[in-house]
Amino acid sequence: MAFNILRRFQSVTTGIGRCSSMQNGQCLLQCIASHSRQLHLPCDYMKSSHCATRRFKLHSDSQKMYFSTIKDHPYLSGISVCLHEDTSDRISSASKQSTIMDQEVFLDRLHGCVSAKQVFKLLASLETMSDTVAALALQRIAVLEHDQNGLKNPEAVLENDVFKALCFQFEHDSQRLTDAGLVTALHACTQLFVDPWSTLMVRLVSESQERLDRGPMAIKNLCILGEALLALEGPGCGMLKQVMDQVQEQGVEEWSPEEVTMVYNMLQAGVGESGQYQDLLNTLNSFTISIAPKLNPKSISHILNALVVLNQTQAIPLVISLCKHSVRHVPRFSDEELVLLLGAFMHFGQSDRYFIEALERYVPKSTFTMNPEAVSKVMQYCSRRQILSRPIFDSVAQSFVYRADTLSTSQIARQIMPFGKLNYLPPNAGGLFRRVEGILRDRFSQFQPRTLLNLLHSCTLIERFPVNFVAKVFSPYFLQQLEAQGTGLDRIVLAQLTQLFMTVKLECPFYEGPKLHSKYRVKSFQTPGRSLESPVDGHLYNRVKTGLIDLLGARIYFASRVLTPYCYTLDVEIKLDEEGYVLPATHHEEVYKRIAVCIDGQKRFCANSHNFLGKEAIKKRHLKLLGYEVVQIPFYEFEKLHDRNDTVEYLHKKIFPHSYRLSW
Repeated sequence: MAFNILRRFQSVTTGIGRCSSMQNGQCLLQCIASHSRQLHLPCDYMKSSHCATRRFKLHSDSQKMYFSTIKDHPYLSGISVCLHEDTSDRISSASKQSTIMDQEVFLDRLHGCVSAKQVFKLLASLETMSDTVAALALQRIAVLEHDQNGLKNPEAVLENDVFKALCFQFEHDSQRLTDAGLVTALHACTQLFVDPWSTLMVRLVSESQERLDRGPMAIKNLCILGEALLALEGPGCGMLKQVMDQVQEQGVEEWSPEEVTMVYNMLQAGVGESGQYQDLLNTLNSFTISIAPKLNPKSISHILNALVVLNQTQAIPLVISLCKHSVRHVPRFSDEELVLLLGAFMHFGQSDRYFIEALERYVPKSTFTMNPEAVSKVMQYCSRRQILSRPIFDSVAQSFVYRADTLSTSQIARQIMPFGKLNYLPPNAGGLFRRVEGILRDRFSQFQPRTLLNLLHSCTLIERFPVNFVAKVFSPYFLQQLEAQGTGLDRIVLAQLTQLFMTVKLECPFYEGPKLHSKYRVKSFQTPGRSLESPVDGHLYNRVKTGLIDLLGARIYFASRVLTPYCYTLDVEIKLDEEGYVLPATHHEEVYKRIAVCIDGQKRFCANSHNFLGKEAIKKRHLKLLGYEVVQIPFYEFEKLHDRNDTVEYLHKKIFPHSYRLSW
């Protein structure tokens, strides 16, 4: 593992001298921890103006001092220790309070920095600071400079004079750092990809090991150290086990909400993988319910995300509690926190009426300023939970028209697909789908094949037909791409292709492009799991079946769960002759009319309304075009019936509204 890390870091170093006592194959942290504190480690800074003998005073052209000393943070530690020989014996209570205020102002300014350059400029304006604050500055730089590929501009950070100054002081004074300053500096260096064999890292790790050996560290410091060790060695690190032993020795009941969050974060980062420390997690999950009202938005989102990563399926009571208490924080969640929150609610299948109402108050006012990923996540959440929120959908439709060019293809699909799935056309539907068509025309090749198919299929559910793109979808080239992606041409993909083909054939008769080859078509839209039509609700079906027997006189006069030649499955089919008489279900000749009775349970509607889902709307549309008379029996009407006579009377009016009912 040590050599893998070394290769990862070798192109990004601070210029600090490297440890020469490395043994081949020896574990990185074991080797580092075994170093004697008296071991002389070479310092490249001796060759420059950064020499220790100058007490590390950096001067700009104007001779302004960047750093002179690094002092303990009196607010955090309760004492003040001057690391570069005492420049003052004691600090009075008045000056101490002033230092606290200055530190608080500095931290506020630090969090307001949006680039490493701004952080360095802020640091250069100071004469003294605590080691903890200096370490937090490094950590802030790491956050600002990280992207998907590592550091955005490693040279600009790691070769900066102020950065080198900080590194030198942490290396030179590692023994006199506070616990918080020590572990925060180590964690920041791992995030900045500092060479793990530099003398700086060797000394920070070695000192951390000695602090662990001397006795229990504070929970916050243990968590920061744990994440740093994970970055260096992974979950198999020996020091990490020592960290976790100390964490478990301390009573969970005494932890603050911030400490609870930090433990969750550390477990999520890799310590808790493969079910490790599940007993600790169980205790933590139970305790967190009791402090849920005290958690801030950041803690709520991070804990929920940890529960997802750690697959805590048994922690549903905690998820419900966090959902309940997140309602009042909705306007205060950052976009990133909202993404984590909604992702967790989707993972655990959690939704709450009051939470949706809070989203409906917040999102319409913020869609034009929210991060596109957050808007996409909101729409994805509504789609997954089948929640039709007109205020949210209308505002997203408006913002989409103006912001579409800035969205990724995935974000475009996630913002548009819910309209089809939940069968809703916003007031600006014309402009919205013209915008979608323009994007597809300009960026067709940028979409992943499955994403594109999902998007086009969802448009057909609400009668927005992608005729200009169907020829490309049915082309052998696209189908080969589709087959090569992910799980290939599984049942749901084939069903979508088949329904897209049927839609074009039935609703766009003017289309003259290529057809879908028969080998890509399915015979039924009902598939296990995800399906293009919802199976009938068993309890509701049995009640309707009993009423139909009473109405028609015998069971032979209707068929159940009939698979048609057009891939759709009918809940009930009734056949009539030319004079309107009911034929036996087994009769196949001289059938004049077929009635498709749709027994619509709750799952065929949006969760919070009586609006049909898109897949049910297109089914009824197609059945009518295929010649069926469609009769809908929605659950909310049938549940109002009180007795057998009411049921028979209701079914008669629904199925035979223009005929007299016969008595049997």
